Amino acid sequence: MKTYISILIVVFFFSCQQKESKQTTVSATDSISKTEKKEIKTEENKQIGDTIFMNVKDQKETFSAEGSLDSLHSKIYIKFENEDLGELNASIIPNTDQANIRFSQIIFPNKTSDGPFARDLKIQLNQKGKTVLVIGHSLMAENPYYGKFKVELKHKKTAH
Repeated sequence: MKTYISILIVVFFFSCQQKESKQTTVSATDSISKTEKKEIKTEENKQIGDTIFMNVKDQKETFSAEGSLDSLHSKIYIKFENEDLGELNASIIPNTDQANIRFSQIIFPNKTSDGPFARDLKIQLNQKGKTVLVIGHSLMAENPYYGKFKVELKHKKTAH
């Protein structure tokens, strides 16, 4: 009988230990994922995968970020919130002048689009909401560009 009780106590002890370790593991991963989310939010205007989220303007009221095109990310999506109507001036500054890179398309908040464009873009924004610029290489030219570039967006509000 004593051995039966001792075995029962040992099994009970080990089962409690396993539950505690599982709970610790879950809470540790929860805190890691919360930390990762905070880090993503603090990394403003940086390329994450194939997307650059433009959230912060500099002192000149310009969005700017660095990005790169590679064989996995042959198109880069620049996403920003258009809060005012007006003119958008955007430019791509590649590392080399011979780079085959351009604004392929702009997607407006109502899901209509326009393009292709060159390295410099000047367009009237007549809708408020999430706007997307697509950067890629020209399919009409040889040698797709793979490398780093800088993109700048300047929005001029129209007077009402």
